[in-house]
Amino acid sequence: MLNRLKRLLSSSSELQPTREPAPKMLAPTEPEIDIGLIDIHQSGWLQNDTGELVRGFAISAEDVVLDIGCGEGGYALFSARQGAEIILADVDADKLDTARARLEKEGARSVRTLVTDANPIPLDDGVISRVVAMEVLEHVDDPAQFMAELVRVARPGALFLLTVPDEIIEGVQKHIAPSVYFERPNHIRIFKRGELEQLALEAGLSVESTMQYGFYHAVWWSLYWACENQPLSPPWHPLLENWSETWSTLLSLPAGPRIKTALDTVMPKSQVVVARKP
Repeated sequence: MLNRLKRLLSSSSELQPTREPAPKMLAPTEPEIDIGLIDIHQSGWLQNDTGELVRGFAISAEDVVLDIGCGEGGYALFSARQGAEIILADVDADKLDTARARLEKEGARSVRTLVTDANPIPLDDGVISRVVAMEVLEHVDDPAQFMAELVRVARPGALFLLTVPDEIIEGVQKHIAPSVYFERPNHIRIFKRGELEQLALEAGLSVESTMQYGFYHAVWWSLYWACENQPLSPPWHPLLENWSETWSTLLSLPAGPRIKTALDTVMPKSQVVVARKP
C-alpha cells in the first residue's frame, strides 16, 4: 500500500524531484475530461482564441518557453500548439522523453530537454521569454535560490507563470492524505496566501496578476483518498464519477459560474501568480 501511494504521489516527475500528480496529468474517462477542461477554461486557462495559457500569459510562435518541472508535458502541449520554441526541464529523463515525443507532434518550433534540478539551470543568461513553473515550488528546498535561477535565464520583459497548491486544501490533505504526501520527494512546504506573490517580488519581478482556481479538483483529490485501490486511470470509482457529474450539473445552471467563482476563491486547488521581469 505504501509503495502504491508513493508511486501515485510522484508520478508527475517534477523537480525536487516530483510534484503531486496534478489533474492535468490524468488519463481520465470522458466525463472527467469534459468537466475538468470546462472548469479550468472557465477559470481562464487554455484560451485558444487569444493564445493565452492562462489569462495574462499569452504565448506566441516567437516565444522561447521554459517549462520547469514539466513531467510528461501537461500544459506544455498548449505552448507547442502556439508554435513556440520549448525547453522542457525535469529531473526524470524518462518523463522528459515522453514529453518531448508528445510536443514534437503538436507543432512546436523546436523542443529541447534538460535533465536538471535547477541548481543551476544549464542555460545562458537572458534567453527565455516565458517561464512556466507550475506546482513545483512546494517541492523545492530553497525557493529563493530556485527563483533566482529562473530570473537569471529570463530576458528583460519575460513573463512568469507560477502556481502552488493553496494552503486551505493543503490543510485538508494534512488530515486525509497518506503521510508520504508531505514527505520528500513530495510536498515539503505549504505556501500561505500571499507568499507566492511575495517570493516573486523578492526575486525582482513585478506582479501583474494573481488568482485562485480549482475547487472542483481540490474536492476531487480529497475524495480520491477514500477510493481504496483506485489507480490514476479509469475506470473511476463511482464516488469520483458522481462528483464529476454533480459539478457538471452545477456549471450548467444559471447560477453555476457565480458559485464556482466563489468556491474557487474560498477553497481553490491552486494559487496563481503572473509576473514579469523588468
